[in-house]
Amino acid sequence: MERKIITTADGSVTIHLPAWDEQYHSRHGAVQEAQHVFIKTGLHYFLKKYEAVEVKILEIGFGTGLNAFITFLEMQKLQKKIYYTGVEAYPVNPEEIEKLNYPDILSAEKYKDVFAEMHLIPWNREVEISKDFYLHKQKKKIEEISNVLKFNLIYFDAFGARVQPELWTEEIFERMFNSLTPGGVLVTYAAKGSVRRAMLKVGFKVEKLPGPPGKREMLRALKD
Repeated sequence: MERKIITTADGSVTIHLPAWDEQYHSRHGAVQEAQHVFIKTGLHYFLKKYEAVEVKILEIGFGTGLNAFITFLEMQKLQKKIYYTGVEAYPVNPEEIEKLNYPDILSAEKYKDVFAEMHLIPWNREVEISKDFYLHKQKKKIEEISNVLKFNLIYFDAFGARVQPELWTEEIFERMFNSLTPGGVLVTYAAKGSVRRAMLKVGFKVEKLPGPPGKREMLRALKD
């Protein structure tokens, strides 16, 4: 499938798939979307709600590594311990990684080596990126996730239901629900009624929240 690097509205780049008319991040701003959906509405919310000193995060769709990198940068400011698991079935290739400009856009040039390391470390093994950030990339499909009561927070960043409806079903959200500890949180950019109903069906409490630039709403799901 053809893949193109495109520049989004905030100057950060993403990968576009013309055949699907889909991209890894919002055209309205890749960095802005990640910061709003996953950091502000996910990570910050969880830390404030539980006054947590460490967080175990599962990302569905590791992709470009943007969400992991921004989470790492937040950890530098918040001084929390992060155990980050990123699941990806089809890793981004080295030529594409070289064109990702996230350290520059985020004014994090001194962490360029960290961003590169996130992509270079081996799959299926936990690696200490820094003394308070541990990254475990898992090369597998969402359907293969079988963890139970392991994670506090899920970044659900799969391709949209329009192109991959099989990733937004009750079965998938049941796996996500089971993998969360009590009090766990799932955040996603999606806001479709079918997605919300699937979340509710498996036991989540679901909130509609203001979305990132260019998107009216997003969803946050809570496990009691």
